[in-house]
Amino acid sequence: MSTYLLLHGAWHSGQCWERVVPLLESAGHRVVAPSLTGHGDKAHLLGPEVGLDTHVDDVVRLITGEDLTDVVLVGHSYAGLVITSVVNEVPERIAHLVYLDAMVPEHGETAIDVIPMTQFLIDQAAGTATPWRIPPLPEMPPPAGLFGVTDPADQAWLRTMLSDEAIRCFQQPVRLNNPATTRIPRTHIECTVGAPPNRRPVAPVQPNGDPAQVWELPTGHDCMITMPAELADLLLKLG
Repeated sequence: MSTYLLLHGAWHSGQCWERVVPLLESAGHRVVAPSLTGHGDKAHLLGPEVGLDTHVDDVVRLITGEDLTDVVLVGHSYAGLVITSVVNEVPERIAHLVYLDAMVPEHGETAIDVIPMTQFLIDQAAGTATPWRIPPLPEMPPPAGLFGVTDPADQAWLRTMLSDEAIRCFQQPVRLNNPATTRIPRTHIECTVGAPPNRRPVAPVQPNGDPAQVWELPTGHDCMITMPAELADLLLKLG
């Protein structure tokens, strides 16, 4: 049995994994899909002090408090920053890192470094009454849709779990300076529909010396909503 720890991206909550969790559990694995501070059942905790470090602490406390080991740590989108700093803190507890259509930072980088457009969102917020928070991205014409979701029923469900993000989540730097992290294998799962043209290429060699492992899903960004079975099948290969 493996333990899958699934981390949602910015503006989302742990509820976004609802269609994937039972598929992994039915294969005999333990699955944990928390909401990070400021989201889901913790939405009331959102404040200007919440940042990337807050979310890293959320996850590290969960891993150590529940004594989770051999964890397949999955980070979607912004949570690529989170899992990178988490593995820096508790590398001995992580069996595999999965960057799911995610930001892939280097040590000391922020979300702004990985996706410079993030600064535009921060600048927009600066002119509002609450300059420390950024509302969810708006729905766009297909194929972009709402975070890559185009089905009206799925969009309606997704809207129920979206909430604002604190700008410090995008401004605080990642920590990846623990040499023990280099042994941990990585998998990158990229969503190909509506993919940004300036996505960072995955390095051909992993930090542990193995060839890069990059898989694709022919769907939009929120693949856990649009292709949950296909995503679960890929994740099960890593358990």
